Amino acid sequence: MTSGTSTITVQKNSAIADIPPRIFGSFVEHLGRCVYGGIYEPSHPTADENGFRQDVINLVKELGVTCVRYPGGNFVSAYNWEDGTGPRGQRPIRRDLAWHSTETNEVGIDDFYRWSKKTGTEIMLAVNMGTRGLKAALEELEYVNGAPGTELADRRVRNGITEPMDIKMWCIGNEMDGPWQVGHMSPDEYAAAVDRVAHAMKLAESGLELVACGSSSAHMPTFGSWERSVLTKAYDNLDFVSCHAYYYERGAKSLQDYLASSQDMQTFISTVAACADEAKNAHTGDHDIALSFDEWGVWYSDVWNQQEAEWKAQSGKDLHHESWPKAPRLLEDIYNAADAVVEGSLMITLLKHCDRVRSASRAQLVNVIAPIMAEKNGPAWRQTVFYPFAEAAQHAHGIAYSPVIDSPNVETESFGLVNALDSVITWDETNHSGLLLMVNRDASDAHKVTASLSQLPYFDISDFHIDKAIILHDDNPYQRNSADDPTAVTPQELHATIDNGSVHCTLPAISWAAVEFHA
Repeated sequence: MTSGTSTITVQKNSAIADIPPRIFGSFVEHLGRCVYGGIYEPSHPTADENGFRQDVINLVKELGVTCVRYPGGNFVSAYNWEDGTGPRGQRPIRRDLAWHSTETNEVGIDDFYRWSKKTGTEIMLAVNMGTRGLKAALEELEYVNGAPGTELADRRVRNGITEPMDIKMWCIGNEMDGPWQVGHMSPDEYAAAVDRVAHAMKLAESGLELVACGSSSAHMPTFGSWERSVLTKAYDNLDFVSCHAYYYERGAKSLQDYLASSQDMQTFISTVAACADEAKNAHTGDHDIALSFDEWGVWYSDVWNQQEAEWKAQSGKDLHHESWPKAPRLLEDIYNAADAVVEGSLMITLLKHCDRVRSASRAQLVNVIAPIMAEKNGPAWRQTVFYPFAEAAQHAHGIAYSPVIDSPNVETESFGLVNALDSVITWDETNHSGLLLMVNRDASDAHKVTASLSQLPYFDISDFHIDKAIILHDDNPYQRNSADDPTAVTPQELHATIDNGSVHCTLPAISWAAVEFHA
């Protein structure tokens, strides 16, 4: 069934902000097979001299990732950064308390720096605030960024990296409000700790960009009050506050509610932005604290919760001496067409709030709740969620515009009435190229769409043409890609026409679409 025509209209005052490259970031944690068997597999036919899979590197480049948060995540809260430096044969093997795994430390900051050079990605480095803190953070900073001539910088040089790594963005801990976190803290405890660490790190390097932990989710009882306490206490030396949010259908009240998950993300962003503004006002401050949405995506967290509950039940109250597994298969969700539409909608929301969200990390990158899957000694392949991210990362440049949308509403239990359609337009006026991103969140009906773009600055109607139009949709919203059938769900050509500065097309129910254009 197709409803009447919906309109998407750019107006002269609908510019949001320049699109920050870091909004197309991702996340690599020492969790499951993200590192070992994901980016790193020295026995793989495509492995380079450092053990990194070239086929995965190629897909990371195709995905368009710009910045990667590392090495956690929950993992970082009991991690000794020194363990991952120096000759591999001399590195200690440790237990990882976060995921009850054995950490071989074959990959650490030295190796990840080399990987980042090959992928062309910036590193966002997280420091341990669980079992360590100020001293370890300063020593890691000197090791990675220091000029030769000091003990720690010279240690890096002896380890084969002569130049400073120049890592600018640092996360001061991870989800420190979470009771699952090693060394978790109260708001006041973390506020005092992050204030000390941020102050000291900026004494060492004033140009650093520092990220404080926000609430680990909007469902935490301290959400909002945590941000106010932390940001107000440590405002002077903070540049970002982290946001974390995951979505999945079984966590929503219905498929229709799940498709509207971006409404929750929008509320999350506005709440945290308001807390950041309160902190600035309290200090009569001279800078805005931006949002780093450094964990977002679809995660079937109920599956993990059940696995964890079963593991705890089996463990009981006895002591155990079994070895913890190395790189076990954890959180390897296989995504469907509906998941891709939701992630496309979440990306639209991030772009529509890029004035406040200046960095984001789609979590994670390989194998673990990831757009890229890698088989041991086998192929790497793209999940359904790969495509909406890659299209935006590769083609969303210039300024983001939030259009006026007039479409039918859909009824949701969680959010009330919401627009069936959502959209964002990006426009690079230097080369007159643009990207129209759209999503039909209606679980039942198709919608005809007219998108009017003519009010974009320096838009030349006489030269208006479509470079590419694609749509991701499957009549079965639960269709998935797999290692055996990696192209079951891929973007197809979208039939789109143009007229007088407008794009005309039809979006089927549960679909994501992109139109690249010049004018």
